[in-house]
Amino acid sequence: MKKKTKSKTKTSAKSKAVRSHSRAARAVAKHAIAAMPLQYTPWSSVPLEDLNPLLQRQFVVGQEIMLARVLLKKGCIVPEHSHHNEQLTYILEGALKFWIDGKEIVVNAGETLCIPSNMPHKAEALEDTVDLDVFAPPRADWINKTDQYLRGK
Repeated sequence: MKKKTKSKTKTSAKSKAVRSHSRAARAVAKHAIAAMPLQYTPWSSVPLEDLNPLLQRQFVVGQEIMLARVLLKKGCIVPEHSHHNEQLTYILEGALKFWIDGKEIVVNAGETLCIPSNMPHKAEALEDTVDLDVFAPPRADWINKTDQYLRGK
């Protein structure tokens, strides 16, 4: 009889795992159905937003990620700030000097910098720069235009 009990216990545990997997699969499928549709967006179709005389940007927003193209003129300062969004910066052209985590880091064309959530940082364009920034999740303050630190207000 003990063997039957063990067998029932194994079957019961296996059954629970299968049910749990099924619930997870349904949740993933439901999320996929609710996902945003495929987006194709040429940068030329996204208006340039003038934030101040030395700073412009464009961005595209997905469901859980945002890609921004940021144009900085030499001498442009991005004041110290932090945000709950993780940030991955890739410099296409030019160079940015960052003050972050007690260090000065120069990021040149072809280089990246990954900034963790809530880490204060500041940047200066050492030359005219084209920067791609990826944020996860998307920056609500940019979408809602409440990013006053970039607008000099």
